Amino acid sequence: MLPFNSSFRPPWWCLNPHLQTVWPYLFRHGPVPEYRRERLELDDGDFLDVDWLEPDGALPVALIVHGLCGNSQSHYVRGLASKLHAAGLRTAVLHHRGCSGEPNRLPRGYHGGDSKDIDFVLRALREREPSTPLFAAGFSIGGSMLLNWLSRNPGLVTAACTVSTPLDLAAAAYRMEKGLSRIYQNTLVSEMKHRLLHKAKRVSLPIDVSNLPAVRTFRQFDDLVTAPLHGFKDAEEYYTSCSARRLLRYIKTRTLIIHAADDPLTTIGAIPEPRELSENENVVFELSERGGHCGFVAGIWPYRPSYWTDRRITDFFTSCMATPGEKWGLGRT
Repeated sequence: MLPFNSSFRPPWWCLNPHLQTVWPYLFRHGPVPEYRRERLELDDGDFLDVDWLEPDGALPVALIVHGLCGNSQSHYVRGLASKLHAAGLRTAVLHHRGCSGEPNRLPRGYHGGDSKDIDFVLRALREREPSTPLFAAGFSIGGSMLLNWLSRNPGLVTAACTVSTPLDLAAAAYRMEKGLSRIYQNTLVSEMKHRLLHKAKRVSLPIDVSNLPAVRTFRQFDDLVTAPLHGFKDAEEYYTSCSARRLLRYIKTRTLIIHAADDPLTTIGAIPEPRELSENENVVFELSERGGHCGFVAGIWPYRPSYWTDRRITDFFTSCMATPGEKWGLGRT
């Protein structure tokens, strides 16, 4: 496992990984960004909704890719978008298909290796503004999608960052069936089932949704839904084909990966070994001992918390923008 090389230190009142994970979900109530929504029509007949936060006169654009069942109002998206906005970046939040409040038109949805929609949005942005610096940040499974895209598309974005990414999808599915992690699994699987049944009322699906009530785990859902809707034989083929860990060596873009060893949604064994990254100086993996899943809650007192990843990602993007030809620092705060 990689050494702990992150500058993040949890406060005395938020050491537990589950508290780190749920605290911002329950108690982060900052200002709601005033987004402008743009709908992009796709060649396959579907659509993508992108929410924009645009300060006047700013040039750079940062694309945020949310996690499973998230959207532009997810606490980690709101926080980062607001921080980037304050730093003078335009922020675009890509909603995965079916996550913007309206079911998408096609049977397919999204999955951990699905990079086509990220590619479509980033290329559309590049075509509109050929010289504008582009950045991308992905959270959780959105990070998996972004890393898949980065491994195949060098040079389109200036820099990228992922947070709490399940680099081994099979290991993440296994972990979610154990201990308190089953609480997260139950919540997310229930939400995915609800969305799919709602969608089935409007779209004809090539799967038997009558078996959906019996689904309890991610692996069962991926076997019944994710795999057949997206061209995989089963969940195992999906996990093997789309896990991002094996793709890190191919990334040619400056990429910062932020992860906590106590993330309750994945396993320590899924964290890359030093030798896996030693031959790719484009990727830096910042590992903290604590931080939970998309948590990284800081602040001396619980009534005045701060959120470390907002500052870390913003500093990283702005440093890459200021010194595009120089080596970038590790552990900036």
